[in-house]
Amino acid sequence: MTGSLRKVLVPLVAMAVFLVLWEALVWVNGWPNYKMASPSDLWPAYVRYWELFLVMGWQTLWRTVVGLLLAIVVGTAVGMIMGFSRTMRDALYPLLVGFNAIPKATVVPIVALMFVGAHDFNTVLIAFMISFFPIAVSVAIGLSTLEPEYRDILRSLGASQTTIFWKIALPKTLPEFFGALKVAVTLAFIGTNLMEIVSPHGRGLGALFDSGKTNSDYPLMFAVLIALALLGIVLYYVVVALERIFAGWAERAPG
Repeated sequence: MTGSLRKVLVPLVAMAVFLVLWEALVWVNGWPNYKMASPSDLWPAYVRYWELFLVMGWQTLWRTVVGLLLAIVVGTAVGMIMGFSRTMRDALYPLLVGFNAIPKATVVPIVALMFVGAHDFNTVLIAFMISFFPIAVSVAIGLSTLEPEYRDILRSLGASQTTIFWKIALPKTLPEFFGALKVAVTLAFIGTNLMEIVSPHGRGLGALFDSGKTNSDYPLMFAVLIALALLGIVLYYVVVALERIFAGWAERAPG
């Protein structure tokens, strides 16, 4: 089996095994679908509400992607500031850690009240707020651990901090950056759905989940959860593909 084929088949087999075990767990315990929906209960929900899944799935996806892109831009900028300046690193680290320690579910109502009616902005903002922390920290760590010899040589040649970043620091930081980005992808989805559920506005998969909860349609609720998981997996593998393009050199050969 070739490496590429293995990387496709192994995850698919793992997902199939997970679904079989899930179905068996529900069947063995005799749980009704209002207690634990099984995979066989989900397909009718997808068939019945496929148009809503397409529309609301797209609404969730684009807001998540926009929030993630903002997190990349801001997180990289903050990470650069912290990585190149010990003073700024000491000043910003406690603030970032403290902010990240605040449960975002408590921030959602505040944001919704501050920007009443700006549903798209609110959702993108929460997705950004919850996902930029790992990116900022990974960039800061990557830059702060840059060998001082490289900096000294480039500075003696008249290189600016920006040149040092693009020529030396950025390539060195890419593996840590993409590792953090894989985490940020899932966090961005969590932020998006927090806003869609806690502050419902009839948009996104979070609103569809809330509708299923209101109508006691448990198969629909579980179908939404699986749809969210699939979107997260797709976006994760997009990041993996980008990592292989820009930081494939850092991938270790299997032992």
